[in-house]
Amino acid sequence: MKNYISRTTAKALIAAIFTLFAFNSNLFAQDGAKIFRANCATCHASHTDQKITGPGLKGVFDRAPKGDWMKRWILNNEKVIKSGDAYANKIYTENNKQAMNVFEGQLTDKDVEAVIAFLKAPPVDAPGLNSTSTVPEVGSEGEERSAKVEPLYIILAFIVIIAILLGTFRSIRTSMQNAANRAQGLPENEDITFFQEARNWMKGHRRFVGVMLIIIGFMGMKSCWDACYNIGVYYNWETQKGYRPEQPIKFSHKLHAGDNEIACQYCHSSVEKSRHAGIPTVNICMNCHKGIQKGPKYGDKEIGKIYEAAGFDPAKGTYDKTKESPLTWIKVHNLPDHVYFNHSQHVVVGKIECGTCHGDVKSMTIAEQKAPLTMKWCIECHRKTEVAMQGNAYYDRLHKALKEKYKGQYDVKMTVEKIGGLECAKCHY
Repeated sequence: MKNYISRTTAKALIAAIFTLFAFNSNLFAQDGAKIFRANCATCHASHTDQKITGPGLKGVFDRAPKGDWMKRWILNNEKVIKSGDAYANKIYTENNKQAMNVFEGQLTDKDVEAVIAFLKAPPVDAPGLNSTSTVPEVGSEGEERSAKVEPLYIILAFIVIIAILLGTFRSIRTSMQNAANRAQGLPENEDITFFQEARNWMKGHRRFVGVMLIIIGFMGMKSCWDACYNIGVYYNWETQKGYRPEQPIKFSHKLHAGDNEIACQYCHSSVEKSRHAGIPTVNICMNCHKGIQKGPKYGDKEIGKIYEAAGFDPAKGTYDKTKESPLTWIKVHNLPDHVYFNHSQHVVVGKIECGTCHGDVKSMTIAEQKAPLTMKWCIECHRKTEVAMQGNAYYDRLHKALKEKYKGQYDVKMTVEKIGGLECAKCHY
Protein backbone atom coordinates (compact mmCIF):
# COMPACT_ATOMS: atom_id res chain seq x y z
CA MET A 1 0.00 0.00 0.00
CA LYS A 2 1.47 3.35 -1.10
CA ASN A 3 2.16 5.80 1.66
CA TYR A 4 0.85 9.14 0.29
CA ILE A 5 0.12 12.32 2.20
CA SER A 6 -3.60 12.40 2.94
CA ARG A 7 -5.57 14.50 0.47
CA THR A 8 -7.16 16.54 3.27
CA THR A 9 -3.78 17.39 4.80
CA ALA A 10 -2.33 18.37 1.40
CA LYS A 11 -5.27 20.62 0.57
CA ALA A 12 -5.10 22.30 3.97
CA LEU A 13 -1.36 22.91 3.57
CA ILE A 14 -1.67 24.39 0.07
CA ALA A 15 -4.63 26.55 1.07
CA ALA A 16 -2.70 27.90 4.07
CA ILE A 17 0.39 28.69 1.97
CA PHE A 18 -1.75 30.29 -0.74
CA THR A 19 -3.55 32.46 1.79
CA LEU A 20 -0.28 33.43 3.44
CA PHE A 21 1.33 34.53 0.17
CA ALA A 22 -1.81 36.28 -1.04
CA PHE A 23 -2.22 38.38 2.06
CA ASN A 24 1.28 38.73 3.48
CA SER A 25 1.45 42.35 2.28
CA ASN A 26 -1.53 43.16 4.48
CA LEU A 27 -0.43 41.39 7.65
CA PHE A 28 0.06 44.75 9.30
CA ALA A 29 -2.71 46.62 7.47
CA GLN A 30 -4.15 47.85 10.72
CA ASP A 31 -0.85 49.26 12.00
CA GLY A 32 -1.75 52.95 11.95
CA ALA A 33 1.81 54.14 12.54
CA LYS A 34 3.15 52.07 9.66
CA ILE A 35 0.39 53.20 7.30
CA PHE A 36 1.05 56.81 8.27
CA ARG A 37 4.79 56.44 7.63
CA ALA A 38 4.23 54.88 4.22
CA ASN A 39 1.59 57.30 2.95
CA CYS A 40 1.50 60.52 4.97
CA ALA A 41 4.82 61.19 6.73
CA THR A 42 6.52 62.77 3.70
CA CYS A 43 4.02 65.66 3.83
CA HIS A 44 2.81 65.80 7.45
CA ALA A 45 4.36 65.66 10.91
CA SER A 46 2.13 63.40 13.02
CA HIS A 47 2.17 64.85 16.52
CA THR A 48 3.79 68.27 16.06
CA ASP A 49 2.67 71.48 14.40
CA GLN A 50 5.72 71.60 12.09
CA LYS A 51 4.74 72.36 8.50
CA ILE A 52 6.46 70.22 5.88
CA THR A 53 4.65 70.14 2.53
CA GLY A 54 1.35 70.02 4.40
CA PRO A 55 0.46 71.30 7.88
CA GLY A 56 1.50 69.55 11.09
CA LEU A 57 -1.26 67.38 12.55
CA LYS A 58 -0.93 68.32 16.21
CA GLY A 59 -4.41 69.24 17.46
CA VAL A 60 -6.00 68.44 14.11
CA PHE A 61 -9.05 66.84 15.73
CA ASP A 62 -9.74 70.04 17.66
CA ARG A 63 -9.77 71.98 14.38
CA ALA A 64 -11.50 69.59 12.00
CA PRO A 65 -15.28 68.95 11.87
CA LYS A 66 -16.53 66.02 13.93
CA GLY A 67 -18.13 62.78 12.76
CA ASP A 68 -16.69 60.96 9.74
CA TRP A 69 -15.25 64.12 8.16
CA MET A 70 -11.64 63.12 8.77
CA LYS A 71 -12.13 59.69 7.22
CA ARG A 72 -13.78 61.19 4.13
CA TRP A 73 -11.01 63.78 3.83
CA ILE A 74 -8.21 61.20 3.97
CA LEU A 75 -9.87 58.86 1.47
CA ASN A 76 -10.78 61.50 -1.11
CA ASN A 77 -10.03 65.11 -0.25
CA GLU A 78 -10.87 66.25 -3.79
CA LYS A 79 -14.43 64.98 -3.43
CA VAL A 80 -14.84 66.78 -0.09
CA ILE A 81 -13.53 70.04 -1.58
CA LYS A 82 -15.81 69.79 -4.63
CA SER A 83 -18.79 69.18 -2.36
CA GLY A 84 -18.44 72.78 -1.15
CA ASP A 85 -17.40 71.85 2.40
CA ALA A 86 -16.42 75.15 4.05
CA TYR A 87 -13.59 73.81 6.24
CA ALA A 88 -12.13 71.69 3.41
CA ASN A 89 -11.97 74.70 1.09
CA LYS A 90 -10.51 76.84 3.89
CA ILE A 91 -7.52 74.59 4.54
CA TYR A 92 -7.11 73.93 0.80
CA THR A 93 -6.75 77.69 0.25
CA GLU A 94 -4.52 78.20 3.29
CA ASN A 95 -2.06 75.60 1.92
CA ASN A 96 -1.75 77.27 -1.48
CA LYS A 97 -4.18 74.79 -3.07
CA GLN A 98 -1.54 72.06 -3.07
CA ALA A 99 -3.05 68.75 -4.15
CA MET A 100 -3.15 65.99 -1.54
CA ASN A 101 -3.03 62.34 -2.53
CA VAL A 102 -6.36 60.57 -3.05
CA PHE A 103 -6.23 57.29 -1.10
CA GLU A 104 -9.65 55.94 -2.07
CA GLY A 105 -9.05 52.49 -3.54
CA GLN A 106 -5.56 52.36 -2.01
CA LEU A 107 -6.51 52.38 1.68
CA THR A 108 -9.49 50.63 3.22
CA ASP A 109 -11.84 52.13 5.79
CA LYS A 110 -10.08 50.09 8.49
CA ASP A 111 -6.68 51.40 7.34
CA VAL A 112 -7.90 54.99 7.66
CA GLU A 113 -9.43 54.26 11.07
CA ALA A 114 -6.06 52.85 12.18
CA VAL A 115 -4.31 56.05 11.01
CA ILE A 116 -6.87 58.21 12.85
CA ALA A 117 -6.40 56.13 16.01
CA PHE A 118 -2.63 56.59 15.71
CA LEU A 119 -3.00 60.37 15.34
CA LYS A 120 -5.31 60.51 18.36
CA ALA A 121 -2.83 58.56 20.53
CA PRO A 122 -0.42 60.50 22.77
CA PRO A 123 3.01 61.13 21.19
CA VAL A 124 5.54 58.32 21.57
CA ASP A 125 9.27 58.92 21.41
CA ALA A 126 9.81 57.10 18.12
CA PRO A 127 12.08 58.32 15.31
CA GLY A 128 10.37 59.68 12.25
CA LEU A 129 6.91 59.93 13.78
CA ASN A 130 6.69 62.57 16.49
CA SER A 131 10.00 64.34 16.54
CA THR A 132 10.32 67.88 15.25
CA SER A 133 11.82 66.46 12.08
CA THR A 134 9.78 63.97 10.11
CA VAL A 135 13.00 62.48 8.72
CA PRO A 136 15.50 62.43 11.61
CA GLU A 137 19.24 62.43 11.23
CA VAL A 138 20.78 59.25 9.86
CA GLY A 139 23.38 57.47 11.93
CA SER A 140 22.88 59.49 15.10
CA GLU A 141 24.26 57.82 18.20
CA GLY A 142 21.85 55.97 20.41
CA GLU A 143 19.09 56.06 17.83
CA GLU A 144 16.07 53.96 18.66
CA ARG A 145 14.18 51.80 16.24
CA SER A 146 10.51 51.10 16.59
CA ALA A 147 10.03 47.47 17.54
CA LYS A 148 8.09 45.49 15.00
CA VAL A 149 7.99 41.99 13.63
CA GLU A 150 8.78 41.63 9.94
CA PRO A 151 6.24 39.73 7.82
CA LEU A 152 9.09 37.52 6.53
CA TYR A 153 9.74 36.23 10.05
CA ILE A 154 6.07 35.35 10.47
CA ILE A 155 6.10 33.49 7.14
CA LEU A 156 9.23 31.52 8.12
CA ALA A 157 7.79 30.70 11.55
CA PHE A 158 4.54 29.58 9.94
CA ILE A 159 6.38 27.29 7.50
CA VAL A 160 8.48 25.78 10.32
CA ILE A 161 5.36 25.08 12.41
CA ILE A 162 3.55 23.51 9.44
CA ALA A 163 6.59 21.34 8.69
CA ILE A 164 6.77 20.12 12.30
CA LEU A 165 3.05 19.34 12.38
CA LEU A 166 3.21 17.49 9.04
CA GLY A 167 6.19 15.45 10.22
CA THR A 168 4.41 14.57 13.46
CA PHE A 169 1.11 13.62 11.80
CA ARG A 170 2.95 11.62 9.16
CA SER A 171 4.77 9.57 11.79
CA ILE A 172 1.52 8.92 13.69
CA ARG A 173 -0.32 7.94 10.52
CA THR A 174 2.49 5.61 9.40
CA SER A 175 2.66 3.93 12.83
CA MET A 176 -1.12 3.42 12.93
CA GLN A 177 -1.21 2.07 9.36
CA ASN A 178 1.61 -0.40 10.09
CA ALA A 179 -0.09 -1.52 13.30
CA ALA A 180 -3.29 -2.19 11.35
CA ASN A 181 -1.34 -4.09 8.67
CA ARG A 182 0.33 -6.28 11.31
CA ALA A 183 -3.02 -7.03 12.91
CA GLN A 184 -4.35 -8.17 9.52
CA GLY A 185 -1.21 -10.16 8.69
CA LEU A 186 -0.21 -7.76 5.92
CA PRO A 187 3.32 -6.50 5.27
CA GLU A 188 4.25 -3.10 6.66
CA ASN A 189 4.40 -0.12 4.29
CA GLU A 190 7.71 0.65 2.64
CA ASP A 191 9.71 3.16 4.66
CA ILE A 192 10.25 6.21 2.41
CA THR A 193 11.36 9.73 3.22
CA PHE A 194 9.03 12.70 3.42
CA PHE A 195 10.52 14.19 0.25
CA GLN A 196 10.04 10.93 -1.68
CA GLU A 197 6.43 10.87 -0.53
CA ALA A 198 5.95 14.51 -1.53
CA ARG A 199 7.48 13.86 -4.95
CA ASN A 200 5.17 10.90 -5.51
CA TRP A 201 2.17 13.04 -4.56
CA MET A 202 3.21 15.80 -6.96
CA LYS A 203 3.60 13.29 -9.79
CA GLY A 204 0.03 12.22 -9.24
CA HIS A 205 -1.27 15.82 -9.14
CA ARG A 206 0.78 17.50 -11.83
CA ARG A 207 -1.96 19.76 -13.11
CA PHE A 208 -2.80 21.11 -9.67
CA VAL A 209 0.89 21.59 -8.80
CA GLY A 210 1.47 23.41 -12.11
CA VAL A 211 -1.39 25.83 -11.49
CA MET A 212 -0.14 26.54 -7.96
CA LEU A 213 3.41 27.17 -9.20
CA ILE A 214 2.10 29.65 -11.78
CA ILE A 215 0.05 31.47 -9.13
CA ILE A 216 2.97 31.59 -6.69
CA GLY A 217 5.26 32.74 -9.52
CA PHE A 218 2.98 35.66 -10.32
CA MET A 219 2.78 36.52 -6.63
CA GLY A 220 6.55 36.47 -6.43
CA MET A 221 6.82 38.83 -9.41
CA LYS A 222 4.24 41.13 -7.82
CA SER A 223 6.25 41.13 -4.57
CA CYS A 224 9.42 41.98 -6.53
CA TRP A 225 7.58 44.83 -8.26
CA ASP A 226 6.34 46.20 -4.92
CA ALA A 227 9.85 45.99 -3.51
CA CYS A 228 11.38 47.81 -6.52
CA TYR A 229 8.58 50.38 -6.37
CA ASN A 230 9.87 51.57 -2.99
CA ILE A 231 13.61 51.47 -3.64
CA GLY A 232 15.28 54.77 -2.84
CA VAL A 233 18.86 55.89 -2.36
CA TYR A 234 19.75 56.67 1.28
CA TYR A 235 16.13 56.47 2.45
CA ASN A 236 14.89 53.99 5.01
CA TRP A 237 11.15 53.26 4.81
CA GLU A 238 11.19 51.53 8.19
CA THR A 239 12.56 54.49 10.13
CA GLN A 240 11.46 57.23 7.69
CA LYS A 241 15.01 58.57 7.76
CA GLY A 242 16.67 60.34 4.87
CA TYR A 243 20.28 61.32 4.21
CA ARG A 244 21.74 64.13 6.34
CA PRO A 245 25.52 64.27 5.95
CA GLU A 246 27.88 66.71 7.63
CA GLN A 247 29.23 69.13 5.02
CA PRO A 248 32.80 70.51 4.89
CA ILE A 249 31.38 73.89 6.00
CA LYS A 250 28.49 74.30 8.42
CA PHE A 251 26.29 76.00 5.85
CA SER A 252 22.80 76.90 7.10
CA HIS A 253 20.02 77.02 4.53
CA LYS A 254 17.82 78.53 7.24
CA LEU A 255 20.15 81.51 7.60
CA HIS A 256 20.73 82.06 3.89
CA ALA A 257 17.48 81.00 2.14
CA GLY A 258 15.18 81.56 5.14
CA ASP A 259 16.31 84.55 7.17
CA ASN A 260 18.14 86.39 4.38
CA GLU A 261 15.74 85.24 1.62
CA ILE A 262 18.44 84.39 -0.91
CA ALA A 263 16.78 82.72 -3.90
CA CYS A 264 17.67 79.07 -4.54
CA GLN A 265 18.65 79.97 -8.11
CA TYR A 266 21.41 82.31 -6.92
CA CYS A 267 23.56 79.44 -5.63
CA HIS A 268 22.09 76.63 -7.74
CA SER A 269 22.36 78.67 -10.91
CA SER A 270 21.79 75.90 -13.47
CA VAL A 271 18.51 74.62 -11.99
CA GLU A 272 16.47 76.44 -14.68
CA LYS A 273 18.79 75.59 -17.57
CA SER A 274 20.07 72.06 -17.01
CA ARG A 275 19.04 68.65 -15.73
CA HIS A 276 21.34 69.31 -12.75
CA ALA A 277 20.71 72.01 -10.16
CA GLY A 278 24.44 72.61 -9.85
CA ILE A 279 26.68 73.05 -6.82
CA PRO A 280 27.79 76.62 -6.05
CA THR A 281 31.45 77.42 -6.60
CA VAL A 282 33.48 79.15 -3.92
CA ASN A 283 33.33 82.29 -6.07
CA ILE A 284 29.55 82.41 -5.46
CA CYS A 285 30.22 82.33 -1.72
CA MET A 286 32.85 85.05 -2.03
CA ASN A 287 30.41 87.40 -3.75
CA CYS A 288 28.90 87.98 -0.29
CA HIS A 289 31.56 86.84 2.13
CA LYS A 290 34.29 89.06 0.83
CA GLY A 291 32.45 91.68 2.85
CA ILE A 292 30.64 89.52 5.43
CA GLN A 293 33.50 88.06 7.44
CA LYS A 294 31.69 86.90 10.59
CA GLY A 295 28.61 84.74 11.00
CA PRO A 296 25.98 84.97 13.79
CA LYS A 297 26.75 81.53 15.23
CA TYR A 298 30.32 80.48 14.38
CA GLY A 299 31.95 83.87 14.00
CA ASP A 300 34.81 83.75 11.49
CA LYS A 301 35.52 80.01 11.92
CA GLU A 302 33.31 78.62 9.14
CA ILE A 303 33.68 81.65 6.87
CA GLY A 304 37.43 81.19 7.27
CA LYS A 305 37.08 77.84 5.53
CA ILE A 306 35.62 79.66 2.52
CA TYR A 307 38.63 82.00 2.46
CA GLU A 308 40.96 79.01 2.67
CA ALA A 309 39.19 77.33 -0.26
CA ALA A 310 39.39 80.51 -2.34
CA GLY A 311 42.98 81.32 -1.36
CA PHE A 312 41.76 84.66 0.00
CA ASP A 313 43.56 86.77 2.59
CA PRO A 314 40.86 88.82 4.39
CA ALA A 315 43.44 91.11 5.99
CA LYS A 316 44.96 92.16 2.66
CA GLY A 317 41.87 91.55 0.53
CA THR A 318 43.94 89.61 -2.04
CA TYR A 319 43.76 86.17 -3.65
CA ASP A 320 46.59 83.66 -4.00
CA LYS A 321 45.82 80.91 -6.54
CA THR A 322 48.60 78.72 -5.16
CA LYS A 323 46.69 78.46 -1.88
CA GLU A 324 43.31 77.53 -3.34
CA SER A 325 41.71 74.38 -1.91
CA PRO A 326 38.39 73.53 -3.62
CA LEU A 327 35.48 72.55 -1.39
CA THR A 328 34.11 69.02 -1.63
CA TRP A 329 30.39 69.29 -0.95
CA ILE A 330 28.49 66.07 -0.25
CA LYS A 331 25.45 65.47 -2.44
CA VAL A 332 22.32 64.94 -0.34
CA HIS A 333 19.60 64.09 -2.85
CA ASN A 334 20.56 61.09 -4.96
CA LEU A 335 18.71 59.02 -7.56
CA PRO A 336 19.72 55.57 -8.85
CA ASP A 337 22.08 55.64 -11.85
CA HIS A 338 19.42 54.25 -14.17
CA VAL A 339 17.04 57.14 -13.50
CA TYR A 340 16.94 60.28 -15.67
CA PHE A 341 15.69 63.43 -13.96
CA ASN A 342 15.73 66.94 -15.42
CA HIS A 343 15.52 69.88 -13.03
CA SER A 344 14.79 72.48 -15.71
CA GLN A 345 11.89 70.42 -17.06
CA HIS A 346 10.25 70.35 -13.63
CA VAL A 347 11.14 73.85 -12.41
CA VAL A 348 10.57 75.83 -15.63
CA VAL A 349 8.03 73.81 -17.63
CA GLY A 350 6.27 72.09 -14.74
CA LYS A 351 6.52 75.12 -12.42
CA ILE A 352 7.23 72.78 -9.49
CA GLU A 353 8.40 74.47 -6.29
CA CYS A 354 11.76 73.33 -4.89
CA GLY A 355 10.11 72.37 -1.59
CA THR A 356 7.90 69.79 -3.29
CA CYS A 357 10.87 67.43 -3.58
CA HIS A 358 13.37 68.91 -1.14
CA GLY A 359 11.07 69.79 1.74
CA ASP A 360 11.12 73.09 3.63
CA VAL A 361 14.80 73.84 2.99
CA LYS A 362 14.38 77.37 4.34
CA SER A 363 13.99 75.91 7.83
CA MET A 364 16.96 73.49 7.62
CA THR A 365 20.19 74.17 9.45
CA ILE A 366 21.65 71.01 7.92
CA ALA A 367 20.34 70.00 4.49
CA GLU A 368 18.58 66.65 4.62
CA GLN A 369 16.47 64.41 2.41
CA LYS A 370 12.81 64.80 3.28
CA ALA A 371 11.07 62.94 0.44
CA PRO A 372 11.74 59.25 -0.35
CA LEU A 373 12.42 59.99 -4.07
CA THR A 374 11.29 56.48 -4.99
CA MET A 375 9.56 55.41 -8.19
CA LYS A 376 6.29 55.11 -6.29
CA TRP A 377 6.64 58.64 -4.97
CA CYS A 378 7.38 60.06 -8.44
CA ILE A 379 4.55 58.14 -10.11
CA GLU A 380 2.03 59.32 -7.52
CA CYS A 381 3.18 62.89 -8.14
CA HIS A 382 2.71 62.48 -11.91
CA ARG A 383 -0.76 61.09 -11.32
CA LYS A 384 -1.96 64.02 -9.21
CA THR A 385 -0.01 67.00 -10.61
CA GLU A 386 -1.84 68.96 -13.27
CA VAL A 387 0.07 70.21 -16.30
CA ALA A 388 0.92 73.92 -16.01
CA MET A 389 -0.86 75.11 -19.16
CA GLN A 390 -1.44 78.76 -18.44
CA GLY A 391 0.54 80.93 -20.84
CA ASN A 392 1.71 77.94 -22.89
CA ALA A 393 0.22 78.12 -26.37
CA TYR A 394 1.04 74.50 -27.21
CA TYR A 395 -0.80 73.14 -24.19
CA ASP A 396 -3.66 75.61 -24.68
CA ARG A 397 -4.36 74.14 -28.11
CA LEU A 398 -3.91 70.59 -26.87
CA HIS A 399 -6.22 71.11 -23.91
CA LYS A 400 -8.90 72.75 -26.05
CA ALA A 401 -8.81 69.89 -28.56
CA LEU A 402 -9.06 67.25 -25.84
CA LYS A 403 -11.95 69.06 -24.14
CA GLU A 404 -13.88 69.03 -27.39
CA LYS A 405 -13.01 65.40 -28.09
CA TYR A 406 -14.13 64.11 -24.70
CA LYS A 407 -16.86 66.67 -24.02
CA GLY A 408 -19.54 65.15 -21.78
CA GLN A 409 -17.68 61.84 -21.46
CA TYR A 410 -15.08 62.42 -18.79
CA ASP A 411 -14.45 64.83 -15.96
CA VAL A 412 -10.70 64.41 -15.72
CA LYS A 413 -7.78 66.62 -14.84
CA MET A 414 -4.99 67.13 -17.36
CA THR A 415 -2.29 65.60 -15.18
CA VAL A 416 1.26 64.66 -16.16
CA GLU A 417 0.03 61.07 -16.43
CA LYS A 418 -2.33 62.06 -19.26
CA ILE A 419 0.55 63.34 -21.42
CA GLY A 420 2.74 60.26 -21.04
CA GLY A 421 4.22 60.92 -17.61
CA LEU A 422 4.05 57.23 -16.67
CA GLU A 423 5.83 55.89 -19.75
CA CYS A 424 8.90 53.91 -18.67
CA ALA A 425 11.17 55.53 -21.27
CA LYS A 426 10.53 58.99 -19.82
CA CYS A 427 12.83 58.21 -16.90
CA HIS A 428 14.61 54.99 -17.92
CA TYR A 429 16.44 54.68 -21.23
